[in-house]
Amino acid sequence: MTSREFHDRLTRRARRAGVTLDAELSDRLEAYYRLLSAWNSKINLTGLRLPDVPPEALDRLLIEPVSAARYVPPTAERMMDVGSGGGSPAIPLVLAVPGLRLAMVESKTRKAVFLREAIRALGLTGAEVATARFEELLARPDLHEAHDLVTVRAVRLEPKTLMTLQAFVKPGGLVFLFRASATADPIATLTPPVSWKATYPLLESLRSRLVVLEKRPVGRSVPRGTPRR
Repeated sequence: MTSREFHDRLTRRARRAGVTLDAELSDRLEAYYRLLSAWNSKINLTGLRLPDVPPEALDRLLIEPVSAARYVPPTAERMMDVGSGGGSPAIPLVLAVPGLRLAMVESKTRKAVFLREAIRALGLTGAEVATARFEELLARPDLHEAHDLVTVRAVRLEPKTLMTLQAFVKPGGLVFLFRASATADPIATLTPPVSWKATYPLLESLRSRLVVLEKRPVGRSVPRGTPRR
């Protein structure tokens, strides 16, 4: 498929989702997709058939993250993506929100090698990859409450998992959960300081949605009868 044909197909899929792509973003999304496709022929980064550029691959890998980018707070500076795999949703989202400093967490070495190559090839200044399970990063105090946004797609979400994830989020920061149609939301199992903030539909073609959680700041307790000043 030529670059022109790719851009035309990508633009059509974006319009169906109500997403507008400028020429620069479209070029960078294509560069990421082609790099992913080339590496996927050697190591298993995604089960989607990338060489044929099917609509499902464009929607899942590119359009869905770009659609979610509209919900990133304008003040956000640092983002962590957990279980990054082949780089989506993290890389397309950051391409759509220039200036976000990205940390990707991937436990599998070969996938982490690809992610580092994607960072280099796409010129993602300030981006980094941690080859580790995200639970292991609790041993790094520099990452505690250091991110405005944490994104998660391919991670099993249990109450313990969410409590671990929130350790990396600043007070007032957000967690983006990319959810498929048949996936139950973990709202009923949330415990402070994490609470549900909003749920947004993403792509009708995928019946996907974005569940947004917020880490509320924990104020100092005030003894009963003591006035606040």
